[in-house]
Amino acid sequence: MKFSEITGLLEKQAIEVPSWAYGNSGTRFKVFGSPGTPRSVEEKIADAAQVNKFTGLAPSVALHIPWDMVDDFGALRRYAEDQGVKLGTINSNTFQDDVYKLGSLTHTDPAVRRKAIDHHFQCIEIMNATGSRDLKIWLADGTNYPGQGDIRSRQEWLAEGLAEIYARLSGDQRLVLEYKFFEPAFYHTDVCDWGTSYTHCAALGERAMVCLDTGHHAPGTNIEFIVAQLLRLGKLGSFDFNSRFYADDDLIVGAADPYQLYRILVEVVRGGGYGNPDVAFMLDQCHNIEKKIPGQIRSVLNVQEATAKALLLDREALTAAQEAGDVLGANTIFMDAYYTDVRADLAEWRESRGLPGDPMAAYLASGYQERIEAERVGGTQLSWGS
Repeated sequence: MKFSEITGLLEKQAIEVPSWAYGNSGTRFKVFGSPGTPRSVEEKIADAAQVNKFTGLAPSVALHIPWDMVDDFGALRRYAEDQGVKLGTINSNTFQDDVYKLGSLTHTDPAVRRKAIDHHFQCIEIMNATGSRDLKIWLADGTNYPGQGDIRSRQEWLAEGLAEIYARLSGDQRLVLEYKFFEPAFYHTDVCDWGTSYTHCAALGERAMVCLDTGHHAPGTNIEFIVAQLLRLGKLGSFDFNSRFYADDDLIVGAADPYQLYRILVEVVRGGGYGNPDVAFMLDQCHNIEKKIPGQIRSVLNVQEATAKALLLDREALTAAQEAGDVLGANTIFMDAYYTDVRADLAEWRESRGLPGDPMAAYLASGYQERIEAERVGGTQLSWGS
């Protein structure tokens, strides 16, 4: 296909950015501070709006509760809209309170499970105020040692808790259940893989969906196969895009393996997930040593470039080669699209929409980074947990 044939499809792309990407973040060993880091949720949103301003790709911002708690979420919603973005997914947090050390929705103590459920009810109330559609749940629940907990009972408690949370949703609100194969639990994790997430979501109902985080898999996992399966089953609700070399590294998406990102997006396009409002594209990254806003700009551009290549794949020729059993011919067609350099075409396309051809250079020349570094002096910089 020619680039001119996909320009209309590119208009459909929207990538939600996470509020926590603009605060200080790092590893379990060190979180580095940096000049200009937001000191309030409003400053996080203002920074996120810069990404959308220069790329046109990031019209919404995900919030994390309680990290992004404010007294008036209606006012926060209006503030975001004034900045040119909207508030998106609400992410719950049942992994930082001391009471959750041995689990939240899967804890042996009913009082702890009740606390975790009530936290999700609070998140739903916030969704009502922000107009958010998705409640995303990631659980750190699991065990470190064989025999530490009863695996079967924990699954029953999980199902009961999720059912109670799901029943509280209203309108078009959705529950999106994320999985992760290990960490911080090392022997077993209660929602460890796509099959476990899918099993619970299928039992809950049509408004329960699976969230696929690209960093939450064992080495060698064929993530694009999982994408194809979840799309086939109608249960892929959202992506958390990031990049990994070893485990859940949360690096800039496409940094470690841009070919994998392309392969994933080929299956997204093939399965009807692109331009589909039921499949949310999101980032879940932390910028430890690089500046936050440029890191997010680079990230959304990487997704856009991989998407353009996936859209350029000659599906008709590929199908013909596959049906003819032409192994190398099919692979050549697949690789031709990947090797296509779309950067100049995308720059021209952006300029035709009134956007800078080089968003990164335009941001760096705007003076915004220097301004926030000069102005955001005093107060407490936001970080993980705040």
